[in-house]
Amino acid sequence: MCAPVDARSQTFRSIKNIPAASDGTHLGFAWGPGDILVYETLYKTSGAKASGCPFIHEVRKDEDIYSPILRKLFNESHHIFVGLQTIREDLPSKNKKPQFVSISKNYRSVIRACMEELQQVAVSTKVSQVALQYGNQVSILLAIELIWNLCEVLFIEAAPAGSLLLHLLDWVRLHKADVDEKAREVLQSESPAEHHDYWDVVVSYVLQGRLEEARQMLVKQATLQPAARKMYKLMDSLLSKMPFYNPGGTQTLTEFDVKWRHWHEEVDRCLQDNSFASNKHLELICKVLVGDEDTLLAHKDLLSTWYHFLVTRLLFCHPTVKPTELHYYAQSCMTMFLDPRSVPEPLDSILLAAFEFDIHQVIKDCSIALNNWWFVAHLTDLLDHCKLLQSHNLHFGSNLREFLLLEYASGLFTHHSLWQLAVDYFDHCPEFGRVYLELQIERVPLDTERKALKVLRICEQRQMSEQVRSICKIMAMRALRNNRLGSALSWSIRAKDAAFATLISEKFLQDYCARGTFSDLDLIDNLGPAMLLSDRLTFLGKYREFHKLYGEKRFSEAAKLLLSLMTAKIAPRSFWMTLLTDALPLLEQKEVIFSADQTHELMFCLEELTSSLNNTTPGTDRPMQDEDIEVTKVELLRLALARNLAMAIVKEGTVEA
Repeated sequence: MCAPVDARSQTFRSIKNIPAASDGTHLGFAWGPGDILVYETLYKTSGAKASGCPFIHEVRKDEDIYSPILRKLFNESHHIFVGLQTIREDLPSKNKKPQFVSISKNYRSVIRACMEELQQVAVSTKVSQVALQYGNQVSILLAIELIWNLCEVLFIEAAPAGSLLLHLLDWVRLHKADVDEKAREVLQSESPAEHHDYWDVVVSYVLQGRLEEARQMLVKQATLQPAARKMYKLMDSLLSKMPFYNPGGTQTLTEFDVKWRHWHEEVDRCLQDNSFASNKHLELICKVLVGDEDTLLAHKDLLSTWYHFLVTRLLFCHPTVKPTELHYYAQSCMTMFLDPRSVPEPLDSILLAAFEFDIHQVIKDCSIALNNWWFVAHLTDLLDHCKLLQSHNLHFGSNLREFLLLEYASGLFTHHSLWQLAVDYFDHCPEFGRVYLELQIERVPLDTERKALKVLRICEQRQMSEQVRSICKIMAMRALRNNRLGSALSWSIRAKDAAFATLISEKFLQDYCARGTFSDLDLIDNLGPAMLLSDRLTFLGKYREFHKLYGEKRFSEAAKLLLSLMTAKIAPRSFWMTLLTDALPLLEQKEVIFSADQTHELMFCLEELTSSLNNTTPGTDRPMQDEDIEVTKVELLRLALARNLAMAIVKEGTVEA
């Protein structure tokens, strides 16, 4: 088992490779959610002038979020995390415990699936550097799953005496799978009993408490040695008689302990009687069964780790060990197994803290040793739901669970797609989650309109009005720069930005004046209540409505709407001439459209417009041609209005008569 890599020590090792700084230069550090900045700080000494320019070096800290395989880990664990938050708080603890255990197993299955995929890629790749990288990630995931599994047994399952050893045996067997590979090689050979690894497999099975497999292997050896059949039969009897506690059975723990002690005494008698003296292998197995420490320590190569040694020692010496006694045995086994001159690896310290039931030390050591916050954030969240971290609050307000979730989610926000997962983590941090989300969401690059809509939907669902306005303004400005007026207007309406909506409406009207047609008709036709955002937008919507009425030959309604736009002062003064020009076809209809009063209103608007044009500041640069066109329009309008007034008076007089 490889110990997890200490990423921060790696980071600082890479810092050592930064070019040496000149005299008087110091290094400063700034940690970010996804990397670390290292910068030179210059200090001026008295009488000396600092020279040169300080450099900033970026050292990436969390590479895992950029691994395509590990992204599956983040995605899958996100679904499990969200499901965990839905468990009702008011349920009794005994009802919730099976759910918590199931969720813990789900987390571990995701870890194991990623680990297997990484292993396959590491084996298949031909690039040695990539294989090394994936191999390191496999080692880290192995360590993570090992720690998580132990925490599940000790903290979440909270197995009592008797059951505790059974869980620890499963834990060791799961993480010491090389025995099965070696056993397959032996069994597939021509003569398994004569294979050079045969006895290693048998002893390994016994060390793991897999006595049934050991008995099956011994049968093969017994058939080759008829003279020693009686000795093998005795060993088979001892192995078959070894009692294992059954939590679901009727036997009490005390009854099991008495039965186990009788069996242990029988094995010890066989050893004292030299029943296996003529066969060193069977004698070795007998010594293992009585829990002889010297024999166990002589086979460190088969045990490989101190915690395997611990579980084997408990199996054959203290099968009814209580959770409160574990720390004593763990410490002594670690001391006996490891070289006294060596410093324990981070993994050893973490597992020892777990055996000591020091949850906070486990979390602290994992935070330091592992290269991202995924493990500590999810494990702490699960333990917090199990009510195991209630007494531990941080000095700056947030509890440990929230602090770690915030750190993990902040790291996800540096990734181009994983930031979406981080939103749910922030949502389930009641104290500071909202604040963090507001800060982080503004840093998401709005590369495409589709991505902007995703971000906007997240903000709208959480009533983050400031962020909604900010996103819409950014997208509206971008659309306007690209001359996409429809998109710009749509974004400004979503932002409820009246000033910007007015500006874009002006652009639409200018575009209409230049081309004679409206662009983005679907948007303008379906403005609805949004047109009330600004007067200019209201005018744009109503003016388009006038054109629709005219196109449908609903001339009376069109005339009434056109007049109201001018008399209500909704239309900008600069657009009055365009409106009056639009009135010309209605004035020249055979049927009278404008009444006498409406015609008087139009004449008043025309005179008001012409008087303002005549009173323009002298020296204003207006082309002579434009002036001639304006004069011609005014004369045509006056003539059409006079004719329409006469017709309207005659018509209204006839109706009255």
